Amino acid sequence: MQHLINDIDEADFDVTRGGQVEIIGWLYQYYNTEPHDYAVNITGGAVTKNEIPAATQLFTTDWVVRYMVDNSLGKYWLERHLNSDLKSNLDYLLPGEIQIVDSSENLEDMRFIDNAMGSGHILVYAFDVFMKMYAEQGYSSRDAALSIVQNNLYGLEIDKRAYQLAYFALMMKARQYNRRALQPEKVKLNVHVFEDTDTVSPEFLDALSGEYADDIKQIIELFNNARELGSIIKFDKTFNWTKLRENVEDIHTDALDIFGMNQSKKIVLEVLTIAEIMSTKYDVAVTNPPYLNKFDPDMKKYVKKNYADYSGDLFSVFIFNNINLVKIGGYAGYMTPFVWMFIKTYEKLRNYLVANKEISSLIQMEYSAFEEATVPINTFVLKNVPNDGNGTYIKLSAFKGGMNVQRDKVLEAIANPDIDYLYRTNQANFKKIPGSPIAYWASENLIHDFEIGTPLKRIATPRQGLATADNNRFLRQWYEVVNQAICFDAHSISESIISEKKWFPCNKGGSFRKWYGNYDYVVNWQNNGYEIRNFKTPSGKVRSRPQNTEYYFREAVTWSKITSGKFNVRYRIQGSIPETAGNEAFSSDHVALIKIVGLLNTKIVDSIMACLNPTINSQAGDFGNIPILLNDSNRVLNLAKKNIKIAQSDWDTIEQSWNFKVYPLLLHIADDNLSIWYYSVVLTNRGAKNVPIFRLWGVK
Repeated sequence: MQHLINDIDEADFDVTRGGQVEIIGWLYQYYNTEPHDYAVNITGGAVTKNEIPAATQLFTTDWVVRYMVDNSLGKYWLERHLNSDLKSNLDYLLPGEIQIVDSSENLEDMRFIDNAMGSGHILVYAFDVFMKMYAEQGYSSRDAALSIVQNNLYGLEIDKRAYQLAYFALMMKARQYNRRALQPEKVKLNVHVFEDTDTVSPEFLDALSGEYADDIKQIIELFNNARELGSIIKFDKTFNWTKLRENVEDIHTDALDIFGMNQSKKIVLEVLTIAEIMSTKYDVAVTNPPYLNKFDPDMKKYVKKNYADYSGDLFSVFIFNNINLVKIGGYAGYMTPFVWMFIKTYEKLRNYLVANKEISSLIQMEYSAFEEATVPINTFVLKNVPNDGNGTYIKLSAFKGGMNVQRDKVLEAIANPDIDYLYRTNQANFKKIPGSPIAYWASENLIHDFEIGTPLKRIATPRQGLATADNNRFLRQWYEVVNQAICFDAHSISESIISEKKWFPCNKGGSFRKWYGNYDYVVNWQNNGYEIRNFKTPSGKVRSRPQNTEYYFREAVTWSKITSGKFNVRYRIQGSIPETAGNEAFSSDHVALIKIVGLLNTKIVDSIMACLNPTINSQAGDFGNIPILLNDSNRVLNLAKKNIKIAQSDWDTIEQSWNFKVYPLLLHIADDNLSIWYYSVVLTNRGAKNVPIFRLWGVK
């Protein structure tokens, strides 16, 4: 109740402003809070079939809904109706060219679908836009309301409770304009909830006969797991839905119905209706798809088989699926995590979209703006045509404060298209950058650098390091271990030392620090990592991954996998083992490594990395794609050496360094003011490896 009172905007309750739909969605999301937290945060493993609705149900903020529908359905209409006044009612239509399309399509034949409709928010706003279209065409509001819910709007959902709310919301919209809308014989909505067909009786299957029996059985089999797969069920052929329905309706059932024939018949007829909706082409598809990558075995197998190139997450399957669900020239709108724009997992999806479809518009939100999900969000609209112009992009990364702030900044950009966070660019530029990131803000000069520069991976080889599978067991802070068991000497690594010593320096990344430092950890690599290499599950499977071992103990350029948004690198002297959180790149050319450290600590690299991957997870592949313009100047080399030396000296002035000797300030205190502690401890224990105050429990 506290969240209901404090967290929801008062306007969401205001029925004169569409608030009845807002409040239905928010209430349902709060109702799902505990099941959602259990499925996503507590179980930790794959999300089971029954948990998917709770794990993936997120209410779509009103202004995002309006953006998606205005720039898909609204734009689709404006392209076909040059003199329409609808534009004045589309508050979130982004600036951009409206390409005129010659079309004789009847308004009653326009189809709009949300195939993960939740509580129906998108469909309800689409209803309002359709009402304005019908008014322009001279329809009465009574006739328009019935035509919209029966001819124009389609919705699918796996969650029965969400489906019921969507059905209710649409019925209330129709009733708002037509008092007879609630009479069952007057209106039939095209919104449906998926049901499994595993309850269809064997007797019903045996009763199927004739030319279409096998097709019906194939559809029944496809829907065996429909409550989990939902709208991603894939049809490999075209079916004659009318004939299939007639065949099912002709099956005789009797009053006793001891074999459940009536119930089976009802289920199959509903499944055929849903299957026909799924196989129909639409003018517009808009959805907030489920975000899910913790697949159970059945889901994982199905997705890998049918959507292998787009299987990183359910939302990426929907991105691919829905743009192909619409007709040529149609639009698909989405709200999804924005990782698909940058990271390697979704590179095939990006390549497909950039090569075959058009990114009509996109809004990238501030990293933590959408408080309802722990993922950074974007919303965008694709057009089902090859790229033929500039897209419109809005970058809201700099504006913190939640979704209301994001909304206000979008409206500012619409009012003033010359604002500096609105971009117009051709997506063909994305292919010029390795991995085709959707880096719409990249300047012409930067794109040119990618074209002519040498990828850094050709100069230094980026590699991931050791994955122990249990850091609590195999890693220690260096001062937690007795010194005699650690190999501190970078130049003395040998087979005998590896057998003798137990602990070796380990590069685990660490906090933001340039040039040098973060020598914090040691790893148990005794006898060439025997214990780690043989660390197995109870079933006997090796858990650890001691990968790229040929690069262990070599000097390197290193950077932390998790960043604060600012890319920074350090020179790592030889003698360490890289861990997965401490990425490293290697070269046999020492001078080249030092130059790389110098170049990559410049401000320009922040701009480059923001193009390649603006998330907080910096990958080895991103590093390897940084363009380098080579020259023979020693200026970079000399500056880098100087900065590394300064940073090393700075690192050694703190107690975390194993080369720490004395606080610099103590060197300037007169002898007669020095404490007994300084004489008895510091002067007699100049090496930090011998200062006993750090020995907490002395792990061997």
